[in-house]
Amino acid sequence: MIRLTKEFSFESAHALDGYDGKCREIHGHSYRLFVTVKGCPIADPASPKCGMVMDFGDLKRIVGREVVDRLDHSFVLRDTAENRALAATLGSRFGNIVMVGYQPTCENMLADFASRIAAALPEGVMLHSLRLHETATSYAEWYAEEN
Repeated sequence: MIRLTKEFSFESAHALDGYDGKCREIHGHSYRLFVTVKGCPIADPASPKCGMVMDFGDLKRIVGREVVDRLDHSFVLRDTAENRALAATLGSRFGNIVMVGYQPTCENMLADFASRIAAALPEGVMLHSLRLHETATSYAEWYAEEN
């Protein structure tokens, strides 16, 4: 069993509804996402992927489609009636407003990312862990074995 990790980055803003601190205000982060998958390297010498768990380019495409392309330079809001009205107003000026069915905390984003990425991985490759840095010194982690 071998683990592969690839790092991704994206810029995004959010606001936490009902939060009792500064994060209730609109603010942004330079997110860094570490995605670790695991599997056994392909042993078939006739396969162009012989010796690989998976191609890093394939992992980049999956995470790009499921996470980075969706959220890079976006404003993420929990999907509530009040926020839908705000999104409609902002949408007349800004194009990348993402409504999610959860409070867009680092922790909840990881759970969302995990389900999206795991479902898109090729057969025989499993999502092992995710680490999402919200700032240089603050991050959350998700491990498959604990979920």
